[in-house]
Amino acid sequence: MASLTGHDVSLIVLVLLLIGVSNSKASHSQLDVNHKKPIQTFRPYNIAHRGSNGELPEETAAAYLRAIEEGADFIETDILASKDGHLICFHDVTLDATTNVANHTEFADRKRTYEVQGENVTGWFIVDFTLKELKSLRVKQRLSFRDQRYNGKYQIITFEEYILIALYADRIVGIYPEIKNPIFINQHVKWSGGKNFEDKFVEMLLKYGYKGEYMSENWLKQPLFIQSFAPTSLIYISNMTNSPKLFLIDDTTIPTQDTNQSYYEITSNSYLTFIRNYVIGIGPWKDTIVPPNPKDNCLGQPTDLVARAHALNLQVHPYTFRNENQYLHFDFHQDPYSEYEYWLNEIGVDGLFTDFTGSLHKYQQWTTPYQKEKNPEALLREIANMLKNDGY
Repeated sequence: MASLTGHDVSLIVLVLLLIGVSNSKASHSQLDVNHKKPIQTFRPYNIAHRGSNGELPEETAAAYLRAIEEGADFIETDILASKDGHLICFHDVTLDATTNVANHTEFADRKRTYEVQGENVTGWFIVDFTLKELKSLRVKQRLSFRDQRYNGKYQIITFEEYILIALYADRIVGIYPEIKNPIFINQHVKWSGGKNFEDKFVEMLLKYGYKGEYMSENWLKQPLFIQSFAPTSLIYISNMTNSPKLFLIDDTTIPTQDTNQSYYEITSNSYLTFIRNYVIGIGPWKDTIVPPNPKDNCLGQPTDLVARAHALNLQVHPYTFRNENQYLHFDFHQDPYSEYEYWLNEIGVDGLFTDFTGSLHKYQQWTTPYQKEKNPEALLREIANMLKNDGY
């Protein structure tokens, strides 16, 4: 664990207040992972997509704390950068959809039109706001049919604050940050010393002790997956960190943002064989693995993508699983547990990005629960009974 600066301590205090830890317990010992319940590795990972954002506004401290409370193995986030170079947790490059920026008259003249992934987009862009200005905004629920009562209650958080939420959890919780829109960020945000977005991203992870290959001792103490839709970013950071990386794969109609390759190119055997030198797995949109029938919203024939990835020893973490009826194909009869069962048992994926962490956790606890630890006396009785049954 890296030494803590005064700024780090102030962030820790903020997180401790959010978690509700009293000052008497707010000590460095809370970071002692040797006395925390370890992350589970015996079943597919429960990945809290933008936190528990089915219940609370996405990528807020509250959404991440709820996801941890509900049993997430990993909390997932998207990393972007402010005008003054601070890394923040936010999904869109524009603030319009999930903040109250439109209500701030002092920012009325900040609306811009920029090219993003080959298309002109108009809105209030994160790269035109300082961190202080971003902190003055409040986050709201993205989808109108989800709970709106928490709108306006929470701030945008920084990458550091997100990391500290995981580190100060009462058990080991993994982080799953995405290098989001790196081409756009590097065009509009400049750092000193010739550093770029990817450099600053990895620096933050190393500052807080995140390092080590998948399932190594370091990784098990501070689990991490790094994700991106940009393969060049993943390849670039491979020279800086050996932490496991996931290559995200979009809809079949959307090319990669940096290399302009098609879906069919990047899911070919030759490309998967190439990219596995840099990543431990892929994160495809689930409808590309099992394409639905557009006429009746029923599932079609599964592709062989998961089988081909597994044959190359690549994990598969599809996205995004949501409980609402409009997201459930008719095959699942409005039952999210039926969808989990299909993907975990029939398709055989290694992790799921879900908006409803609690639902996935409950399903897994019912179907593949933690094994209860046996005390020494119980183990001795079990051994004695085994010997007795064998005639000893």
